[in-house]
Amino acid sequence: MKLFIKPGACSLSPHIVLEELGLPYETEVVDLARKTTASGQDFLAINPKGYVPALLLDSGELLTEGPAIVQYLADLAPEKQLAPANGSIARYQLQSWLTFIGTEVHKSFSPFFNPKAPQEWKDIARANLERRLAYVAQQLEGRDYLLGSEFTVADAYLFTVLNWSKFIKLDLGAWPPLLAYQARVAARPAVQAALKAEGLA
Repeated sequence: MKLFIKPGACSLSPHIVLEELGLPYETEVVDLARKTTASGQDFLAINPKGYVPALLLDSGELLTEGPAIVQYLADLAPEKQLAPANGSIARYQLQSWLTFIGTEVHKSFSPFFNPKAPQEWKDIARANLERRLAYVAQQLEGRDYLLGSEFTVADAYLFTVLNWSKFIKLDLGAWPPLLAYQARVAARPAVQAALKAEGLA
């Protein structure tokens, strides 16, 4: 398998999951501005959506969208318990978190990485982001991870997007459960391995 990444972007989430699972894989960095891969390929010919993550399977099929990729990976090694069993209510709770992180947290960061975004848009996004983070912090009270005591693929995704707070000068100190959570996830060996591989640690 090959995971197409941009260091520090949302592709860090499946990168962490691959490290957690211990599956054989390789990564290739994508220049998202030029739409070229490190080996010189036209990334749009690989993934017409033009963004990461994208997972090229050994079969030659391409899987895109982070929440789909991380669930696919988790199901390759169910014994690692990075996702609850398909069909269980816990699996739907996991999907609920993945959807919330993607649509309500991840997308609220987007204006800050768009040079054309007006300040008014950024102000609205920041207020929205602060409300969402307050909710997540409340849900993490008394829990190690989003679904309880066990780390799942949803935690890899949340950790990834929370890391962006430093780039937009958003202090997570306002939500102590989030700070504790980030430190707890960051201490995991697989997370450290993915961060180091991307030049982030």
